[in-house]
Order: sequence, then C-alpha cells, then structure tokens
Amino acid sequence: MSASFRYAVNVAPKAGILDPQGRAVEHSLPHLGVSGVSAIRVGRRIELTVEAADVAAARAVVERLAGELLSNPLIEVYHVEPLGAASSLVAEAPR
Repeated sequence: MSASFRYAVNVAPKAGILDPQGRAVEHSLPHLGVSGVSAIRVGRRIELTVEAADVAAARAVVERLAGELLSNPLIEVYHVEPLGAASSLVAEAPR
C-alpha cells in the first residue's frame, strides 16, 4: 500500500557563483525607491507529490531527483522541504 507525500525542492546558486538574475533585481531596487536590501540570490522552487510506501522512501526519491535532475550540483544547492497535503501555492490566501 502506498501513500502520497508532498515536497518542495528549493534550488539556488551556490555561494560564490555568479547570479545574474539576483544582480539584475538588486540593480533595479533604487529605481523602485527601495534601499537597505542586498545580497539577492534568485532560485526556483519545484513542488511535487510522490507515491511511496512510507515517508523514508518518498524522501529518498525526492533527494535523488533533486540531486540528479532538478539541480546542477556544480553550481547550485538544494533544500528539500516536506509540505502538507495540499500545494503551498493552492493553500496560500489570496492577496
């Protein structure tokens, strides 16, 4: 018998790796009248549902995907985050 497990994989450039997107965001802050913000790093978030026998098996699948497919280990780091039953994007209240 299997169950569904929700995870998010957050991927960002490693420290010391050039981040042109983060740099572009940082350079546009003065045009928006924003000050006091620095060291911006832009990454991405991937949310997924895994069918597995237990949480350990599900986590192993997500760790493998994060390390081999969803990130480039030469220039990026990733963090696996367990989620609740629903997507955090769906569960978020409208603004």
